[in-house]
Amino acid sequence: MKVKPRDIPAILKALDPSVRAVLVFGRDEGLARERADTISKQIAPDLSDPFQVAKPSSEDIKAAPSRLLDEISAISMLGGRRLVRMDSVGNEVTEPVKLALEGAQGDGVMVLTAGDLKPTSSLRKLMEGAKNALAIPCYEDGARDLMGLVHSVLADAGLSATQDATAYLVDNLGGDRMVSRGELEKLVLYKGKAGGQVTLADAVACVGDTAALGLNQIAECVTAGDARRLEKLLERARISGESAVAILRTLQSRLLRMHLVRGHIETGMNVSEAVTKLRPPVFFAEKDKFQAEAMRWTLAGLERAMAILLEAELDCKTTGNPVDVICARALLRLAKAAR
Repeated sequence: MKVKPRDIPAILKALDPSVRAVLVFGRDEGLARERADTISKQIAPDLSDPFQVAKPSSEDIKAAPSRLLDEISAISMLGGRRLVRMDSVGNEVTEPVKLALEGAQGDGVMVLTAGDLKPTSSLRKLMEGAKNALAIPCYEDGARDLMGLVHSVLADAGLSATQDATAYLVDNLGGDRMVSRGELEKLVLYKGKAGGQVTLADAVACVGDTAALGLNQIAECVTAGDARRLEKLLERARISGESAVAILRTLQSRLLRMHLVRGHIETGMNVSEAVTKLRPPVFFAEKDKFQAEAMRWTLAGLERAMAILLEAELDCKTTGNPVDVICARALLRLAKAAR
C-alpha cells in the first residue's frame, strides 16, 4: 500500500497488526533509518535482541531466497512478534519479499530501508500494490518539518528556544534528517544538563551555515536576481552531492513566505509590519534584505515562480533527465525574472 504523507505519523505511533512488511525509502536516508527504527521498536523494543530480531543481509537472501519467508514465519523464542530487519536493500530482494508476503504462517514483520527508488522499481511497486505491506517515502525536510524536529529534540532535553534561535536553526539545518539531528544534539550538549532556553547566540555558536550546504544562499540569490553568484553556488552544491529537490524546496519555502508578506501588503500593511507576521520570524540580520526582495516580487510573479518550481520538482522525479540540469534551468530562469 502506498502511504500518503498525512498518514505517516499514525503509522509511526501504531502499526496496523495486519501489516506484514514495511518499506521505508527515499533520498533522505537519515529520515528513512529514523522512521524504520521507530516502526521496528514497536515490534522489538531492543533491536539488538537476537531472539526477537533477525538481520539477514542481501547476500544471505540471494544465496537462499526462501530465508525471508523462514524468518518471518518463525516464532519468537520469548514471545511477541518477530522482527526481520534489512537495510539498504534494492530490487534484488523483490522476489524473496514477494514470497514472504504471500506466506500465511507466522506473525512476524519485515522492516526494510532503501534509497531513492524510482516509481518503476520492482520492489517499490510490489510494496505499494500489496494489501499487507506499506511503502513509506522519505523526502527532504522542509521548513515545517525542521521546526518540528527542533522543538522535539530540544523538548526531549528539557530545553526551549527563542523565536530568533528557532528561525536561525530552521534556516541553517540541511535537508538530511540524520545530519540535522546530529547538529541539534551538538547544541543540546553545548547547553549541558542545566536546561533553560536556547538563545540565538547559542544556536550560532553550535550550528554553522555549513549544515545547510548553502541552500538558503542559493534561494537568496534567486530572489535577488544574482545569477552570477547563483551559478557558482549551484556548482558547489552539485560537487557536494546536495539534492536538487532539496534546493527546489528551499526556494519554494522562501517564495511562499514572500507570498504571505505580499498578501499582507495588499491588505494595506507596510512591508515591515507584514514581515513581522511570518512564523518562524525572519532572522533579524536578514530582515532588510528580505523586505527589499519581497517588494521586488508581485503576487502574480511569485505564483508563477512557485508553479515553475513545482513543475521542476515533478520533472526531477518522473522524467529521468539529469536532475541538476532541471534544477539549474528553473533557478536561473527565476533569477533572470527577478533581475
